[in-house]
Amino acid sequence: MAGAPEGMTSSEKIPPAGSGPHMDTLAFSAIEANVPGLSEVILRKLNLKNYEMLFKARRGANEFGIRTYHDMFRRMEDTYTFCAKCKVLPEALPPGKTLLRCKRCQNVYYCSRECQRSNWSTHKKFCKKLKLAAIDRLMEWLVYTGDIPFALTPWSKPETAVAGWDEWFDMQPNLEEKLQTVLETRRMVLLWTNAGKPRPSNEELLASVRRMVTDALSRPLTLGLALRLFGLAPATGRPIHIHVAGASHAETLDARPSDYDELLRMFPENDVADSATERSPLLSAPPFGNVYMTGFKGLYHDFWETLVETGKAARPAMVVAFHPGFHASPELTEGWLPTLLLLRDYNIPTLCTLYSEQEFRRSLQILTELEVKLTHQGPNPFQSLRFEQAQANPNHALVSSNAYLLAFVGALPEIDQLLTIKSESPQSILGT
Repeated sequence: MAGAPEGMTSSEKIPPAGSGPHMDTLAFSAIEANVPGLSEVILRKLNLKNYEMLFKARRGANEFGIRTYHDMFRRMEDTYTFCAKCKVLPEALPPGKTLLRCKRCQNVYYCSRECQRSNWSTHKKFCKKLKLAAIDRLMEWLVYTGDIPFALTPWSKPETAVAGWDEWFDMQPNLEEKLQTVLETRRMVLLWTNAGKPRPSNEELLASVRRMVTDALSRPLTLGLALRLFGLAPATGRPIHIHVAGASHAETLDARPSDYDELLRMFPENDVADSATERSPLLSAPPFGNVYMTGFKGLYHDFWETLVETGKAARPAMVVAFHPGFHASPELTEGWLPTLLLLRDYNIPTLCTLYSEQEFRRSLQILTELEVKLTHQGPNPFQSLRFEQAQANPNHALVSSNAYLLAFVGALPEIDQLLTIKSESPQSILGT
């Protein structure tokens, strides 16, 4: 992990999460390593002095100091504003000089025509998708305001007949009317009045609404797919506990009760109870619901030892890790190893989602070396269709949330036999 960003003292270094490395801190360090000074810009735009203040602010301990919509969108854009070629930040430019923005994608910046020309051979490969990413980055605000997704209805088909997004959209009654309604909302007008960028065409905005709907629903539908793949589709009166390992803010502090409501529509005969995080998780408690979600922002094997083994949390029917990142560095692989071995040895059905094919192949290699019994692998039919760029390296292959799946249960037969023998007493092995 990189050292503290320039301008921070040693006591202000990015704090580790729990007793091991965490993707939140790793991502912050990666930004600083790719564009020196950018992490400090992000903190400054949030009126924060160091990463510890950001950590507290996420828990409501600080105000971000944003007073207007224009200020909010400007600060969001400022964290992407640096020369894509030489990485220079705006404040390092000579007085009176500003960064130039690509007119095609409205997403990538350059400090000079020379940098733009020299970078074009690389940028042109990603320019079209970066335009979509720039639109979606702003449209994400409408997810937080509740304008996206539009009003949804119970599924008109069994979950086995919905193979992907095409079938899902086909089920939505009055789809075009609902999409058009989103374009006419007051917040859509506020967004593009204050975004500091030209408003895209209605056709581009409609396509973005579709992508953002898939982004908002990718997690619950991926969970529903996993329940079906593992043969755990909810049944009335049978509580199912799902644990989120390596949970991020999306599954903990930022989680909302409605985030997984699509599971209700996918399995309409059941209820879904969401227990967000870092609190004592739910045991089974009908009639409140049949599917229980528990996320823990920390090392899952610590959660298991302190809560599951002591009976304070129910043993999970399934564990899911959204973008666990154990492929990203030796430190993260080492931090995840006890959890992966625990899930393997206790035969817990486990699902991991990955951002890209490269991440998928690296993670697959790690799981193969651990000799887990893989049950499903490959592209996820319910991946987010939103394009996401690397914040510190925009001219790079864009990725999608939950793009690939890796599912496993237990160990390969040879390893499983060894584990069984180890768990038995010498007398029973000898038959005495």
